Amino acid sequence: MSPELFDPRAILRVLAEHSVEFIVVGGVAVQTHGYMRPTRDLDIIPRPDLVNLSLLGEALAELGSRLHRTQRPVDITDPQILKRAALVPLVTTYGRLDVMNIESTAGRVGRYSELRERAIDVDLGTIRVAVIGLDDLIRMKKAAGREQDRIDIGALTALDEDLAREAGEST
Repeated sequence: MSPELFDPRAILRVLAEHSVEFIVVGGVAVQTHGYMRPTRDLDIIPRPDLVNLSLLGEALAELGSRLHRTQRPVDITDPQILKRAALVPLVTTYGRLDVMNIESTAGRVGRYSELRERAIDVDLGTIRVAVIGLDDLIRMKKAAGREQDRIDIGALTALDEDLAREAGEST
């Protein structure tokens, strides 16, 4: 993989072909909600049951996934490992993919079923992708508290305020 290659649609397509259920979070979700900023990876939270994680493991194998920045031999296609790990940072044929465990974020954003219920479905031509809802995304960003997260929150809330102001002016 070349360092500049990042094709999130190709990663999403492979996940969809394997019927993996997941929610897109992170920078791609920020873009979906209107703040167009660069990102170098796709972040997902898969539904945490073992059947779905087995499907994810198959998709990861097809994507040629390997752990990012480590030489440790870990079977990243093993659903038990995927279920236990808080974060699995990967490099795939199409770029970076971070797989987050909902249980590691549960205190911050809720259960998978709750996130999925509030997620928005985005049509990408031949596939539909669930993207975390705006309020949940902001909550997740606040909990993480990194500099980029604070920038994202500011931009997303400013966009929301701009839309509310425009709606008020048109009435």
